[in-house]
Amino acid sequence: MSAPLRLGLLQYGVGRPASVAAFGRALEERLEEGRARAELLVLPEYACVELGSTLAGGDVADEAGELAAMVDAAPEILAVMQGAARRLGIWLLPGTLPVRRTDGRVVNRAPLITPEGRMAVQEKRAMTRFEAERWGVAQGADPSVFETPWGRIGISVCYDVEFPKHVRTQVEAGAWAILAPSCTDTMHGFNRVRVGAAARAMENQCYVAITPTVGEAPWSAALDVNRGHAAVFGPVDRGFPEDGVLARGALDTEEWVFCTLDPARLAAVREDGQVRNFRDWPSRPFAAPVPAVFA
Repeated sequence: MSAPLRLGLLQYGVGRPASVAAFGRALEERLEEGRARAELLVLPEYACVELGSTLAGGDVADEAGELAAMVDAAPEILAVMQGAARRLGIWLLPGTLPVRRTDGRVVNRAPLITPEGRMAVQEKRAMTRFEAERWGVAQGADPSVFETPWGRIGISVCYDVEFPKHVRTQVEAGAWAILAPSCTDTMHGFNRVRVGAAARAMENQCYVAITPTVGEAPWSAALDVNRGHAAVFGPVDRGFPEDGVLARGALDTEEWVFCTLDPARLAAVREDGQVRNFRDWPSRPFAAPVPAVFA
C-alpha cells in the first residue's frame, strides 16, 4: 500500500512577467510557500503562457505571435521549471506549455518533475476548439502513468478529464490519483472540468484534483479571462464526504489549496463501499442498441 500524498494545488493568478527569469523568480516564491505543506505541487494548464505577450514583443494581444514565442522559449522555460523543482527539493507539475515535437506539430505538454530535476511528460489528448481551430495545437499522445514515491498517478489535462476513457485507461494501469490542471475562460468551461473530474472520481473510486488559472489578463490573447477554483474529488461513498468534495478553493482567487490523499481509503471503499463502481465497470463494450419491442 502506498503512503498518503500531501498535495498542493495553486489557483494561479495570471500576471505579466517581464522575462523568463522574472517568471522563474515569481514561480519559486510561490513554490516556496507551497512546499511547507505539500510534497507534490500542481500548477494550472498554460500558467506559463502569461509570458506569451512579453516574449512576442507586442502590446496588442496576438494569438499566433504568442504561440510562436512560447514554442521558441519552451526549452528555456522548462529549464527554469526543472531548476525550481531541484533547488526546492519538490515534486512539481508546473502546469503545461506548448512544445514543438520532432514531427513539427505543436502539442500541449505537462511535465512531471522530480526533486532531482528529472522529467517525464503527458501530452493533452483532446483539443478544445480554441486550441485546434485558432491556436493550431495538435492532438497529443495517449494516456500514460507516472511512477512516484506514492505509487502510480495519472495526468489528464483539462478537457481530457471530461472523457471517461482517458482516466479509465490510467486507473486500469494502476493510477489511484489523477491530476487535472486546467485553464478555462468561462464558468461553463470550468464547470465542465469540475463535473467531469467529480464523475471520474466517482466512477473509478479514485482521487481527481483540478486547479485553474484565475484572473483577467487583457494583454494576453490566450489567457485574457480565467475562471475557476481548485478542488479535490473522491468517491461518493462511505468514508468520504457526501458530495465527494475533499477540498476546494475560493472562486477566481489566487491561493494554495492543500489536501492529503490516502490510498488506503480508496482500497477500503473499493472493497466495502455501498457500491463498487471501479469493479463494476463494464468488462466489454456494449452491443449496439436496437429498438426495444413493445408487446
